[in-house]
Amino acid sequence: MTTLSANIQLIENRLQQLIAALIKQFDEYSRRNYGHCDINYLSFEIVKGTKYYKLIMRQGTGTSVHAFISRQTGAVYKPASWRAPAKHVRYNLLDDTSFAECLRRADWSGLYLRLK
Repeated sequence: MTTLSANIQLIENRLQQLIAALIKQFDEYSRRNYGHCDINYLSFEIVKGTKYYKLIMRQGTGTSVHAFISRQTGAVYKPASWRAPAKHVRYNLLDDTSFAECLRRADWSGLYLRLK
């Protein structure tokens, strides 16, 4: 049986892995389409709320919510707005298979968060 604190630690660790995958994918996209990548153009920040981690994406001068992640279940949601997630779970960071699929499909623009 896994403790809540162990789940939180796993979710936070996998969230960092997701951010690394998103940045890597952006780097590859930029180099393929523009021949270079400005490392300071795209960044992510995790904001800890009461129910969700909000994954904030800063792109150039713009800021948007990239995803919401449940702090208890590890469920990944597409944002419906700045303050709320969409209804349906896209991935689960606590499930190894779902997490692997999330990393495999991850892209900086958020297309991997569309319903399949």
